Amino acid sequence: MRHLLELLGFLALVQGVAGLLHEFTGWDWGLVQRVGFLDGYGIYVSVALLVLAFALFAAAESRKSG
Repeated sequence: MRHLLELLGFLALVQGVAGLLHEFTGWDWGLVQRVGFLDGYGIYVSVALLVLAFALFAAAESRKSG
């Protein structure tokens, strides 16, 4: 379970950073800008993904290994 939480946290972190890079630099990379109903909320969704990533990392740390 710990590894799954770490993997999901990593994916959320990557997508959050990619969304912020898209908003501030225009790089067309990541999934946030490709989801139609999130149009106009890219920064908020990216920050939420970053917060989710850190919460998943904290949850993974609190779990026992194995």
